Amino acid sequence: MPSARSRVCNVLVIGTGAAGLRAAIAATEAGSQVLVVGKRHRLDAHTVLAAGGINAVLGTRDPEDSWEQHFADTLREGYFIGHPRMVEIMAQEAPAAVRELADWGCPFARLEDGRLDQRFFGAHTYRRTCYAGDYTGRAVLFALAGKAQQLAIPVIEDQYISRLLVADRACFGAYGFDLVSGERTVFEADAVVLATGGHTRLWRRSSSRRDENYGEGMSLALEAGCRLMDMELVQFHPTGMVLPEEVAGTLVTEAVRGEGGYLTNREGKRFMLEVDPKKKELSSRDVVARAIYKEVQAGRGTEHGGAYLDVRHLGPEKIKKKLPSMYEQFLKLADVDITKQPMEIAPTIHYAMGGLRVEAETGATTLPGLYAAGEAAAGLHGANRLGGNSLSDLLVFGRRAGAAAGAYVREVQLGKIDERQVTEEQRILLLPLSADGTENTYLLQQQLQKAMQDGAGLAREEKSLKACLDKILELRQRSARIHVPGSRKYNPGWHTARDLRFMLTVAEAIVRAAIERRESRGAHWRLDYLEKDPALGRVNFIAYNDGGHVTLKTRPVPEMPPELAKLFAEPESSSPAPPPAASPPKPQQVRT
Repeated sequence: MPSARSRVCNVLVIGTGAAGLRAAIAATEAGSQVLVVGKRHRLDAHTVLAAGGINAVLGTRDPEDSWEQHFADTLREGYFIGHPRMVEIMAQEAPAAVRELADWGCPFARLEDGRLDQRFFGAHTYRRTCYAGDYTGRAVLFALAGKAQQLAIPVIEDQYISRLLVADRACFGAYGFDLVSGERTVFEADAVVLATGGHTRLWRRSSSRRDENYGEGMSLALEAGCRLMDMELVQFHPTGMVLPEEVAGTLVTEAVRGEGGYLTNREGKRFMLEVDPKKKELSSRDVVARAIYKEVQAGRGTEHGGAYLDVRHLGPEKIKKKLPSMYEQFLKLADVDITKQPMEIAPTIHYAMGGLRVEAETGATTLPGLYAAGEAAAGLHGANRLGGNSLSDLLVFGRRAGAAAGAYVREVQLGKIDERQVTEEQRILLLPLSADGTENTYLLQQQLQKAMQDGAGLAREEKSLKACLDKILELRQRSARIHVPGSRKYNPGWHTARDLRFMLTVAEAIVRAAIERRESRGAHWRLDYLEKDPALGRVNFIAYNDGGHVTLKTRPVPEMPPELAKLFAEPESSSPAPPPAASPPKPQQVRT
């Protein structure tokens, strides 16, 4: 075998965030020997940016709430192309997941009687969002890391996984290298769980400003023969920082609006009172993001192309108690005291609703032995994610994927690693260090991010999307001529060269699907197709690898059970209605 050390386990979990740690805990409790690997420190994964809260029907503030209502809110605001069974599972199991996390030490806010407090979040019928100030994601991650430590689950940080290893049409491990030393490792496993997050760093302005979220897991799986789904569906959070430029896009949590923040234009008008008189600033994220965009286009935006988010009326004491992280963030990064000044914000790319196509019950992908959970997986959120559902997703489906992987390994024997795959991956990895090319990896990455920002942003149309696709294909050709100076030892330029390959694959899937969804649905806003298409409202787009290029098919959206379909007999007039009853179209190839 080529020069690389080997590590062996039953279940390999790729990703040190909440989904990965919850999967690792479940697989360990199922009796498996588990190993977790990730690019970042286990206490600094992307989960920490999910600040505002986690949804679960506890009835603390609103006893009339129910899991059925949570189901209805989630599916409705996802414009009815989410997987009904996944939504049902999340709504039913989130309460137990949150209570379990509280038992593990997560410091959720509580009422005087000890019950977990709950706040409003956008587009929810009732208050069902549990929270720990405005740093909920960090609190969740710390609690999971503590539990994993109690179970003595090994975690290896600074590991870059660059290929999944497949033998006999099943996944038996992964290949990666150490980000500091460059040392290469073959991870042999009976099953693999992908918990690698999303792809939001494909855009120039993103709520993720880390060395992650390049679509790594999605691209790994696609190259291994898996299917991606709903890749065109990308959420733009309404409120990201605008200034200073170096932090533009940094998330301003929905908790700010949940606690009563107002959105105003440059004239001081609360425009959401007209856009959605009922829910106002707490309308769904796609509605608020478009409203801000339209204010700017109408010439009523702020000086730097956004809107104002104002909490001064709440008073300094409440702001510092309920929104401590936001107070510190604006003071530190923008020299703005939000107790005295409004925040200037604009929509920022925030979340991938699309990802790996998985089974609702288990998180199993189309490749035996490979599971996925969290933002890397598709199906739960449809065309628009409700705030607070992401952390619920991580806990509920992280646990299910880990438990399913643990059950799977009891039925299989460790496969034999195909040495040719390891050799080929080592060749690909080392090529930029030895090649005589002239292309700069950082420059190509920046050009891709600009193309996605300009052509596949909040407002889309055929011309801009096709121009973006042309640029992606051009950059792929140029990426073969990259040269990176230096060695394998702590060389971010070398890491970025591999990132770029992932990015180009996922970007192609996103843009091809965005071209084919010729309608406006949820976060997918087409200026040339402003209405919803009933036929497209009954299908998901499936992407697969066709000889190194992305090809699309459609599949029917799974039907709701009759007892749950009754929940939508009289949909709210301001909310998206379910697609008309009709036989769904048969799966078909989409010519691209």
